[in-house]
Amino acid sequence: MMAQPARSVRCLCTVAITLLVALFTAEKAPAFATAVAVTTYHNDVNRTGWNAAETTLTPLNVNSDSFGLLRTITLDEQVDAQVLVAPGVNITAGPQPGIHDVAYVATENNTIYAIDVHSGAVLLSPNFGKAVSKPTGCNENGPVVGITGTPVIDLPSSTLYVVTYTNPGPVYKIHALDLGTLGDKVTPVVVAASHQLSDATTYNFQAKYQRQRPALLLSNGRVYATFGSFCDNYPSLTRGWLIGWQTGSLTPLGGNQLLDTQAASLGSYFMTSVWMSGYGPAADEDGSLFLVTGNSDPGGTSYDGVTNFQESALKISDDTTRVMDLFTPSNQAALDAVDNDFGAGGLLVIPAQPGTTPHMATAAGKNGSMYLLNRDHMGGYNSATNNVLGTYSIGGCWCGESYFQASDGSGRVVSSGARVSQLWRVITAPSAKLSHLASSKSLGGGQNLGFFTSISSNGTASQIVWAVSHPMSKTNTTTTLFAFDPNNNMATLVSAPAGSWPNTGGNANIVPTIANGQVFVASNKQLQIFGLKPSHQNPRHKAGL
Repeated sequence: MMAQPARSVRCLCTVAITLLVALFTAEKAPAFATAVAVTTYHNDVNRTGWNAAETTLTPLNVNSDSFGLLRTITLDEQVDAQVLVAPGVNITAGPQPGIHDVAYVATENNTIYAIDVHSGAVLLSPNFGKAVSKPTGCNENGPVVGITGTPVIDLPSSTLYVVTYTNPGPVYKIHALDLGTLGDKVTPVVVAASHQLSDATTYNFQAKYQRQRPALLLSNGRVYATFGSFCDNYPSLTRGWLIGWQTGSLTPLGGNQLLDTQAASLGSYFMTSVWMSGYGPAADEDGSLFLVTGNSDPGGTSYDGVTNFQESALKISDDTTRVMDLFTPSNQAALDAVDNDFGAGGLLVIPAQPGTTPHMATAAGKNGSMYLLNRDHMGGYNSATNNVLGTYSIGGCWCGESYFQASDGSGRVVSSGARVSQLWRVITAPSAKLSHLASSKSLGGGQNLGFFTSISSNGTASQIVWAVSHPMSKTNTTTTLFAFDPNNNMATLVSAPAGSWPNTGGNANIVPTIANGQVFVASNKQLQIFGLKPSHQNPRHKAGL
């Protein structure tokens, strides 16, 4: 009977030690270990751009007094890809192994940086080969072309997928990299594809003439990349491609989609590129793929919606073998004639809505018309009319829309044509449409019209619309980070310098990444991280807890 209390004391001691160990471990644990990851362009396969789990940044504390630049990290080249964030990564190589909350940044020099988001320390920075000099007469690129399309992360397998562009060749390769080492998990695969043309001859993918610009897509165990052109320099040799691989093994899919299979065209002008200003192809609830194409033959005679799909929003099977549905604007020939690409913007898959038209999407291009589409019946092509749910003027759009759900339960679409961000309510009854609510101030800046937005919120509250402007000119290359309040008529919460963009011949299509109280902006040779200033941070947050 006397032994029982001793055992109880030993048990209590064990519990106390366990608690102390747990507390000590908690003190050393990374701040974001169970927090939000941003693993793909615009946050998800729908491309909403919405982080609905931001509990730190609110319209009340995002202002010039409490919010600002926290740190700047130097990079080796221009960044066209969006920053990705993964919390609690076990870094097993490099000078600082251990658990880190990591920002992954890919540059046009074919370098991928793994950066600790709290300290700004560069944990890893492998280079994947000599980047390719920009083609003669194509100033849309920086000095070199390496990694342009935003990579994608598969967290369950701790894998980052990326497409590099290297010499000698040039050649595109898709890599499956370990998040903890940024080393190849399998042998990288050279991008190759072929497709039968309308005259039964075979056309092969030619890396020299194709630009991999849109973000990669990871969906249903497959990773996809799309390809367009270098400034339309080689219209007789460039065509739009959608190519896919199995995740893990990188085994190419059995099919691929060539978006212009015509064997002859006026002036040997083919194209039908997929570029979307860097916006990634999207996927819906069933895994169907969505993208928008650019111009083809300026003679305006090559469109048929069977062998050539220029100036069109497309729904494609997940095995890439079939165009399942499409919408082509009635003025497609006029768009083609003046290089007025519909495909300058991406396609937003609006999450399923109530009502009789649950599956919608938006897409806009250079001429500034934003179309509200029914994903189940996209509208086809009619030379006299557009069979869509609605058409809305947003200004020239080298851009892509975002989406969030408001506190009233209805969806919101955020457009970003011209220099202005506009807020639209998604109406579902009695018929589907968009209703304009508010417009932001002008972002200013030069270059082509349009920009990209991201959304942060805490559920359906505390929404903020984030955007980065283009540089003003060759002499004023500063880009500016903006935050707008969609619940207060898109009032400006803050604007702050955010990097620079000296390559004014190519758009600064910068997409801000918001995660766990921080905003990441990558521009020319630098990553800048914004957040609450130290004096306004929670003490545990300041301590990295």
